[in-house]
Amino acid sequence: MSRSASPSDIDIRPLTEGDVPEWSRAMRTGFLRSPGVSDAEVTDRESYIDPARTLGAFDGGRCVATFRSFAQEITAVGGAAVPADAVTNVTVSPTHRRRGLLSRMMARDLTAARERGDVVATLIAAEYPIYGRFGFGPAAWTAEWTVDVLRAGVDPRWSGPEDGGRIELVDPGEVRKAGPELFDRVRRAQPGAVDRDERWWQVNTGGLVLEGSSWTEPFFAVYRSADGVVDGLVSYTADDRWGDSKQPLNTATVNWLIAATPRAERALWHYLCSIDWITAVKSGRRAPDDLLPLYLPDPRAARVTTLADWLWVRVLDVVRALEARTYAGQGALVLEVVDGSGLSGGRFRLEAAADGASCAPTTATADLTLDVADLSRLWLGDESVVRLVALGRVREERAGAALTADALLRTSRRPWCPDVF
Repeated sequence: MSRSASPSDIDIRPLTEGDVPEWSRAMRTGFLRSPGVSDAEVTDRESYIDPARTLGAFDGGRCVATFRSFAQEITAVGGAAVPADAVTNVTVSPTHRRRGLLSRMMARDLTAARERGDVVATLIAAEYPIYGRFGFGPAAWTAEWTVDVLRAGVDPRWSGPEDGGRIELVDPGEVRKAGPELFDRVRRAQPGAVDRDERWWQVNTGGLVLEGSSWTEPFFAVYRSADGVVDGLVSYTADDRWGDSKQPLNTATVNWLIAATPRAERALWHYLCSIDWITAVKSGRRAPDDLLPLYLPDPRAARVTTLADWLWVRVLDVVRALEARTYAGQGALVLEVVDGSGLSGGRFRLEAAADGASCAPTTATADLTLDVADLSRLWLGDESVVRLVALGRVREERAGAALTADALLRTSRRPWCPDVF
């Protein structure tokens, strides 16, 4: 196809039998990975993708853009599990940029998600500027720290928790047994967390080693409470670096750490900072208000190395999204939600109270006017309406409405999504 040919000549459709190799090549090309696709990769991909929710843009026989979604649960403020349309594997080949291919695929998928009954759509954005125009907003951020262990002040003689619990090194099989139940406890209490399927645990414990991966079995440590319950779990690796004077300069890098209690979380961080030869600990992805620095006698020993937007949300059903979450106080707001796609716009009255919330379309005068992307930013309680008004993104139609909205919507702890998808 020449550069001047009409984009409408490109066929966007769900995958059919035999499309996965070509689709995989296009996806790898879009992410600047080697375009070669092995039979093993095709077999693995065919085992978990839903062809009906996997779109390709085909120029003749060549796939030039990719898009996939899958069913997901996301935890709303208050702990409700909300059905979501998780968007991933989004690429457009460099030869076919700026032709509206992503817009067509996104519109098709979001329309289907709304018809299916999904309340929100989610994604992890590789680039910030892309997804706002589709109604997505950054709803949860991520942070990473590097801990200078020698400065942290953790007692080098520390040999285990003082609370009656204990830390044990375990093998991958035990992680696959204990991990899913622990993670479900954690994610149901963490706004922004999403579910993990069996494949996640297989891939992240070596039960399923993907071709071309650089898998090396990490260390796994569990924290057991005094009554023997697994309340925490960490996966980490360590390098082998020594100074000129035979001084250890090794770094422990956390792949993931989950804990159901602050006690378990503190014990696991102290464990990592007390391993012989370890002089630095890299935290991996954490919540932006994580307690890690404050667990250390010297919090300045934890240096922020990453702070960035992470989970993006797109509200598909305003009524169900606002009724699914809880609120910090009692009050009412009338919201004028603008959605250029026609999926979620309208005027809605939210009434929040300690025993639940109700939301319904209304003809009452709006208190706030905002784009669906900004409502999506606010849904998990991380963003401030007052800030968005100052930025000109939200219009305050009634004096004081922004303060009322913040009092209702904002949360005492920030949302967090531990996973990439």
